[in-house]
Amino acid sequence: MTTAALPQLTKKDFQTDQEVRWCPGCGDYAILSAVQSVFPELGIPREKFVVVSGIGCSSRFPYYMNTYGFHSIHGRAPAVATGIKAVRPDLDVWVATGDGDALAIGGNHTIHMLRRNVGIKVLLFNNRIYGLTKGQYSPTSEYHKVTKSTPYGSPDRPFNPISLAIGSEATFVARSVDVFQAHLKDTLKHAAVHRGSAFIEILQNCNIFNNGAWEGITEKDARSEHVIQLEHGKPLVFGKNRDKGIRRLADGDIEVVPLGDKYTEKDLIVHDAHHPRASYAFLLSHMEHRPGFPTPIGVLRAWDDLPRYEDVMNDQLKEVTAKKGRGDLAKLFRAGDTWEVK
Repeated sequence: MTTAALPQLTKKDFQTDQEVRWCPGCGDYAILSAVQSVFPELGIPREKFVVVSGIGCSSRFPYYMNTYGFHSIHGRAPAVATGIKAVRPDLDVWVATGDGDALAIGGNHTIHMLRRNVGIKVLLFNNRIYGLTKGQYSPTSEYHKVTKSTPYGSPDRPFNPISLAIGSEATFVARSVDVFQAHLKDTLKHAAVHRGSAFIEILQNCNIFNNGAWEGITEKDARSEHVIQLEHGKPLVFGKNRDKGIRRLADGDIEVVPLGDKYTEKDLIVHDAHHPRASYAFLLSHMEHRPGFPTPIGVLRAWDDLPRYEDVMNDQLKEVTAKKGRGDLAKLFRAGDTWEVK
């Protein structure tokens, strides 16, 4: 008996007949293109993909992916996706969400989905603004950000999404940028093969309500000077001439050092994405908030030694069913105390 080979899928197979309705120049187009390019390379049948979203500009995503999809309600995409993955662990479930959708009204759902290690891939589009509702400040907007809802500047300290994910004990945490297409596709592929929860923050521009949100790292000259690309097993080096690096101090902290006579690559931290303790990745996630430090992109953490929520739950159900047999839902509803209302 021979098994029929899967048809070779292409990017076009994942495109739909729906008009893509984002503002011209929006970073969402680049993310959509990257995902549609990567999915055919994963060797997964198209009918095994499910894309779930909440509310926001990013949440149009399921309409533009020729897969199964679910456009849910504000902030609840992780909860809906968890339900799908729990009942159908064989499906490849992806969530498309935004900084407002996932970190404000949906914050609780996001952290508990990550804590449980549900086998879901989360794409968090971070443009530091509420775009769909026309420019209010979001949980990632900068301190003192002037917006329509904060005309005198935001009084809030912003969330760092990857720090939040690492603090939730997420087993895979990464960051990429909408216009860094090669890097974004590579990051998506790394996330796709991770078994547990995968959280990818994608820095993207909203050219209508927050144009230039990330120009400090996306401009050509800034990319090498202000961005450090994390690669497992390689020293933390950055700079246009690769002349700066990150060194560990005796007290456990880190510092930026110039490479030359005093310090060489042998003195630098060698990136370990598979470190079992989240504290290492958490330290890296705060680099960009310190003067002179670069913004890290790439995989900060990829630790695959924890069981997935859906596997534990389904194993438990099988074990109980084997002992007690299949349940009777009607009998359960009629169990316990009942009252007759007249």
